[in-house]
Amino acid sequence: MSQDGVDLQTSLGYLLKEASSALRTAMEEVLRPLGMSITHYSCLELLAQRPGLSNSELARGAFVTRQSMNVLLQALERDGSVTRPAQAPVGKVLPTELTPSGRASLEKASAAVRSVEMRMLSGLSESERAGAFRILQSMIYSLREGEDHD
Repeated sequence: MSQDGVDLQTSLGYLLKEASSALRTAMEEVLRPLGMSITHYSCLELLAQRPGLSNSELARGAFVTRQSMNVLLQALERDGSVTRPAQAPVGKVLPTELTPSGRASLEKASAAVRSVEMRMLSGLSESERAGAFRILQSMIYSLREGEDHD
């Protein structure tokens, strides 16, 4: 470790990034056989929980750009997973909704993702899981506290 550098052996930020990378890899492995990416799955999950979200809202929720989400939504429309009106009912927003086919795809993907999460948490007790959840929420809150929330 250099005097001015971060000791990767003890850096919580580095460990969180490594955990995030391992989770992403495991999720990609279970979603790939279903013909999905993590962003694809995230989009379907968001729409199941909050039907009618706009492209911008979906992009924020899936941590991608609006442009990337728009490309994905066009593909999901073509394959029959989602529907969007040809014209915005109000303003410029095209609300997106899951189709029955999209819901069926999501069911399979959700089961696969749940299996990854269960594997990730398998070494923790229930109280350790609850503690980890609280700690991570607190970290997110602390980091976002100073953000501009326009």
